[in-house]
Amino acid sequence: MAKRSRTPRSRSSAGEATRDGFWYDKAEADRIERFFQELLQHGKGEWAGKPFLLAPWQRDEIIRPIFGQMRPDGLRRYRTVYIEVPRKSGKSHLAAGIALALLFADGEPGAEIYSAAADREQAAIVFETAKGMVEASPELSSRCEIYRRSIVVPRMGSSYKVLSADVPTKHGLNAHGVIFDELHAQRTRELWDVLITGTGARRQPLVVAITTAGYDRESICWEIHDYAIKVRDGVIPDSTFLPVIYAAGEEDDWTSPEVWAKANPSLGISIKADYLERECARARETPAYQNSFRRLHLCQWTSQDTRAVDMEIWKRGGTPVDAAKLEGRECFAGLDLSSTLDVSAFVLVFPPEEAKGEYVVVPHFWIPAENIQARVRRDRVPYDAWVRDGHVEATEGNVIDYDVIRARIGELGKRYQIREIAKDRWNSTQIGTQLQGDGFEVVDFGQGYKDMSPPTKEFLALVRAGRLHHGGHPVLNWMASNLAVMQDPADNLKPAKDKSSDRIDGIVALIMALGRAALAGPSQEPQVWVVKW
Repeated sequence: MAKRSRTPRSRSSAGEATRDGFWYDKAEADRIERFFQELLQHGKGEWAGKPFLLAPWQRDEIIRPIFGQMRPDGLRRYRTVYIEVPRKSGKSHLAAGIALALLFADGEPGAEIYSAAADREQAAIVFETAKGMVEASPELSSRCEIYRRSIVVPRMGSSYKVLSADVPTKHGLNAHGVIFDELHAQRTRELWDVLITGTGARRQPLVVAITTAGYDRESICWEIHDYAIKVRDGVIPDSTFLPVIYAAGEEDDWTSPEVWAKANPSLGISIKADYLERECARARETPAYQNSFRRLHLCQWTSQDTRAVDMEIWKRGGTPVDAAKLEGRECFAGLDLSSTLDVSAFVLVFPPEEAKGEYVVVPHFWIPAENIQARVRRDRVPYDAWVRDGHVEATEGNVIDYDVIRARIGELGKRYQIREIAKDRWNSTQIGTQLQGDGFEVVDFGQGYKDMSPPTKEFLALVRAGRLHHGGHPVLNWMASNLAVMQDPADNLKPAKDKSSDRIDGIVALIMALGRAALAGPSQEPQVWVVKW
């Protein structure tokens, strides 16, 4: 195959110039496409051993634009490429092919190509794919030396290596090409910034980020995703940035085969419709898998990693609760004080008066008055509106006044028969003792799997069965949408505050109240919520 000339072609010999001075070098795009199909082959699955024939979207939207679009001086136009596509779209093979094109076919002396990711194991996936391609190609393997974590081309002084996740050691790199795999998993922006700045001395460096969607909207991936959307839509002019995004829209029906086709450019090639049908059925059955399906197979950015509650089903329990009809009825309470700076929750749960009836939920929330506006700006949550509308009570000062909470619980005790108050042991000893002195039965409720798993499963079962009547309280709705759960090897569940996208104190309090209701009251034949991962 012909090697690339180090002297840029004239526009007239290779393509027509556009109005902004950029031009298309068809011959160069053809050459790189031939590199893929003549020198590379697939190494896994049904395509193993077959030539790497680019799918139409890979060829026309990525490879030919990257290597064919030129600046007026004959160097490549694009310096950063953001590719967001669902799983099983062939992204690892595509990324590996790009890395090898930069290493073997780009004419860059001393080229340094790197595979990077959130951890070394992830970064090695693309490298190992590329390594297999080189080993299967007599022409490429004869031109290089292959090591465990590097490929070296001695004649050009060039190399392709896997980077570890240790950021401080990356300063001083002189990268010609960077393949950043699964950018959504990158916990901080440090590695990205180091690698971007490490390309500054090169004539035409290329950084390719290839990823599925994520859920952390404070991450570097969301920042680049948002930037890519704005470049794509013409909001931000950036002639060096190539955005390629295949994703379902935020309002698209994730269960629709038409939406699957829209988001999966390799549907029918590397991913099959029956596979998506099975995965969708699994997501329908198991709400905890729904966000994973939407992120990984439709590239929809979700609000969290794993959503435990299907909010469409949750809404069915949102008809208003008639508090007057509950007066005098027996109930159980959960108290989650969180910290003095955050939201505190006290949730009453009224067991059904007949078998398989509804559990009625009445939540109460408190927040310090002085930091409301700061929290609204920081968290983008309408605490001020909730206080105004009576859904949250603001206590004076910059910390929550537990005396106000105690007084409110005392008032509620006069309206309802509160049999027990379950509380987390953390930060609640004093108020627990005071409430006992006020005549309430207060019990510590463990936050581990042993105590939390049965009521967590019961909570999820009641939601799915439409037997949880919460009245559509906006704060509780928000917390339900934030809820993520953890699961141990024995299939026990518990709420995961560190994995949830935001506050879940009200749901934790609700689950504790359910736990005490199940222990103290007659059996209500709870359904078993089976987790299917």
